[in-house]
Amino acid sequence: MGDRRLGWEAEAVYRARVRGCLLGGAVGDALGYPVEFDSLERIRATHGSRGVAGPVPDADGVLGRVSDDTQMTLFTVEGLQQAHARERLKGIGGGWSRLVRWAYGRWLDTQTKAGPADDVHGGLAAQTWLYARRAPGNACLSGLQHQDFVPDPATELGPPGPVNSDSKGCGAVMRSAPFGLARTSAETAFGMAARCAQMTHGHPTGYYASGALAAIVTHLVAGDSLEGAVLRTLRLLARHPGHEETTAALTGALDLAGEGAPSAEKLETLGAGWIAEEALAIGVYSALATPDVTDALLLSVNHSGDSDSTGSICGNLLGALHGDHGLPHGWLEHVEGRTTITVLADDFAAECVRG
Repeated sequence: MGDRRLGWEAEAVYRARVRGCLLGGAVGDALGYPVEFDSLERIRATHGSRGVAGPVPDADGVLGRVSDDTQMTLFTVEGLQQAHARERLKGIGGGWSRLVRWAYGRWLDTQTKAGPADDVHGGLAAQTWLYARRAPGNACLSGLQHQDFVPDPATELGPPGPVNSDSKGCGAVMRSAPFGLARTSAETAFGMAARCAQMTHGHPTGYYASGALAAIVTHLVAGDSLEGAVLRTLRLLARHPGHEETTAALTGALDLAGEGAPSAEKLETLGAGWIAEEALAIGVYSALATPDVTDALLLSVNHSGDSDSTGSICGNLLGALHGDHGLPHGWLEHVEGRTTITVLADDFAAECVRG
């Protein structure tokens, strides 16, 4: 996973970007969760002509709840952190896919059990607030319930994966930003995210979109602009057979962002976000189309589609770009589990800095 050292100033920026990526994803997720299944017309009828203009309560009247998007993202981080520590402390590398798979198994327990087992004393599996079912994706559930597939890091990408081989829902891409935070190359992050996406989503577009998000985040953490990060990722995608749908979606997001003032109507030409490449494109478009972070987050959730996933992806990108200090702190105060997310982000960054 790399052993590059950072000066203290660069380390502080890196930590802020890791924290920003994870907290930003949670902010976008919480913003979009209450309107996830609402049409744009209904959102505007309920919340005014501008739609959602800030955090709103969910159907139970609770403000700031996160969904399976944030849950699975956090378990991704936990698996990667354990793999990094194992390599650093024991010199045993190459086990990241197994450890991420086990982390997803722990997430699955939070969807099927009422609370932590008596023998669970640490980690995310001990966090009672995570034992909540918030409309998890069918492919994620079925892939983890009935398969124990762990991808071989040496396997070529391109053919459909063995698990849910026709599925390209957004349930893999929305959890894949952490692969871009681990201080690897963009190519390595892309491959790790794509292969771990195959644990639940076997369609090439489903796992290429996941890899693309991880690669974009890698470039942002390194200090690139969002447009530059996307363009570099498009060049990386072009090396892989079957990349065309993901490439077309990202190219469409770039082109649309250059077409003047953003709007929900423009955004909806990219799709609804239920499938991987559309969710990625909407997140990228929203983050590119306006320089204001709050406006970008609002754009990403005010549409007739998978608002929490598109909001989460947009938040991941904005947080990785600006760091946690660039997020709307008034919104962040309401986010469920924000202390846990912050501690996990700082622990992960510290582990990666140790080499």
